[in-house]
Amino acid sequence: MVNSQWPRSKGKALQYVNLGSSGLKVSRLCLGMMTYGSKAWREWILEEREARPFVRRALEAGINFFDTADVYSLGESERITGSLLKEAGVRRENVIVATKVHQQMSEDVNDRGLSRKHILDSIDRSLKRLQMDYVDLYQIHRWDNNTPIEETMEALHNVVRAGKARYLGASSMFAWQFMKALHVSQMHGWTKFVSMQNHYNLIYREEEREMIPLCRDQGIGLIPWSPMARGFFAGNRTRGGGGETIRAQSDGFANELYYREDDFIVADRAAEVAQERGVSAPQIALAWLLNKPYITAPIIGSSKLEHLDGAIAALEIHLSDEEVKRLEETYQPHPIRGHS
Repeated sequence: MVNSQWPRSKGKALQYVNLGSSGLKVSRLCLGMMTYGSKAWREWILEEREARPFVRRALEAGINFFDTADVYSLGESERITGSLLKEAGVRRENVIVATKVHQQMSEDVNDRGLSRKHILDSIDRSLKRLQMDYVDLYQIHRWDNNTPIEETMEALHNVVRAGKARYLGASSMFAWQFMKALHVSQMHGWTKFVSMQNHYNLIYREEEREMIPLCRDQGIGLIPWSPMARGFFAGNRTRGGGGETIRAQSDGFANELYYREDDFIVADRAAEVAQERGVSAPQIALAWLLNKPYITAPIIGSSKLEHLDGAIAALEIHLSDEEVKRLEETYQPHPIRGHS
């Protein structure tokens, strides 16, 4: 059992920062819980027994930030997240738990989106699965073109006022949409977003154009998803799609996001720097993100313990200006990916 007196010092790997301009302290790495759930949802998912050592290892290393969503394994990821944190014996107030709302959860016409009805129904269902009275960070998973943003922001504000969420966050969307949401909440005195979970990594850097400057200006914490491009830096992907692992062979979303020739060139450059450093290419890709002063906590997914250990070790990799230049110089603009 993890000692409930939290946090415990683990040396250099233990780093905490504020989530944006809020007072909430989170670890510099967030464990993404999408990997843990039901194989019926995705073939590469790890089920509860297999997930247990990852949550324990994260807690032992000082990670206090866990991110899931109602749609991950259609609720099973939330259930496992709550179950394993409870089993570990950590005090509820000593961990930061984030979940999301928006995606389609059933065939019912109202069981999706960001309507008042769906938000208020979804938070209660999420809390029941998590076995918690509140979540620390409640995030909209995507933008909803079919619901006025005023309705969404007021409903989210009511979730906070009811004590069911402590902070609000958002995920991938256009910068103008995010600014509109921030403006609406400010205009009405409603709870504002404190974080943006966006698609950002060494292969996909389109967020540097507008979203990241906006977040820096507004004091929004950046907690990017897919920081290591869904395993693309592991070197087991093949040109044309797919790769050696079950995840690579069955992750259709990765095929939509990556696999351009330019992407392989960037990955090859990361592998070169990694070889010179005596570390792995995924560690270099993660270190590149962690070296950006505007990044709060990349959300890492891990299906092998050595990958989780490698991510934790990446906290100690400090890249030189020359290394950063080499990693970035081959990048080519991409079409927008990850907003839907």
